Amino acid sequence: MYRNTGQGMTLRYWLLAAGLMLLGLAGVSGCAARFDGLTATGGEAEMVTESDEPDARKRARIRLELAVGYFENGQTAIALDELKQSIAADSNYAEAYSMRGLIYMRLNDFRLSEESFKRALTLNPRDSNIMHNLGWLYCQQTRYAQAQQLFSQALANPQYGERAKTWRAQGLCQVRAGQLAEGEQSLFKSYEFDAGNPVTAYNLALLLFQRGDFARAQFYVRRLNNSELANAESLWLGVKVEQRMENRDAMMQLAAQLIKRFPKSREAESYRGGAFDE
Repeated sequence: MYRNTGQGMTLRYWLLAAGLMLLGLAGVSGCAARFDGLTATGGEAEMVTESDEPDARKRARIRLELAVGYFENGQTAIALDELKQSIAADSNYAEAYSMRGLIYMRLNDFRLSEESFKRALTLNPRDSNIMHNLGWLYCQQTRYAQAQQLFSQALANPQYGERAKTWRAQGLCQVRAGQLAEGEQSLFKSYEFDAGNPVTAYNLALLLFQRGDFARAQFYVRRLNNSELANAESLWLGVKVEQRMENRDAMMQLAAQLIKRFPKSREAESYRGGAFDE
């Protein structure tokens, strides 16, 4: 789905398995039941709870939750219909516009996606998840400076809880822009927050391999290949790392896994053809 042809960073397996991990779905679905602020009752401040939610917002939230479910199942047309009803119930619901932006991004309608995210930010200018998603949209359009600005704004929010996601997206975007050193540092930051993420581990290992730091590349790709998240791409990278380090036994073990588990993959064909320098 997201491919960096210049650097060979294909993420199709993990993005399909994890469900758009670079985007802000957690922020969209999670905020549907969150109510910030205080309300005055009898001269005292009380926390706003779900019972204080206006009827219009409650209807909009329910429709949004349905849209998220349909979106995650790949039913984008139905998800859009639910969002229309969510926005009709509450035209000031920022999360509904943000969700609409995600759907249009999936449909490659970047104009409507940008309009949706900008509308969401107008309604909730402090929402780092919306900034993240608009930044990733700009990255797809090679608008790298604008993407970087939004990622930085999202990360500057001390209450933002999705830092690993944004550091990862920023790193991948910087690599696409040819800023390899900056991209590597951003991916390291993402790894610090979420060492178990396969996209981060794979791309860190790939960057290190490409600049000849085979020992460090080995550390990250071995951890990934020793987990249940290993795939054809990570195994092939592991094979190439071990080959460069002249660890024949380790290389053959990984190659055997690659051929056994993914016999028809492009990576298995590359191994059979001896294309270690592809």
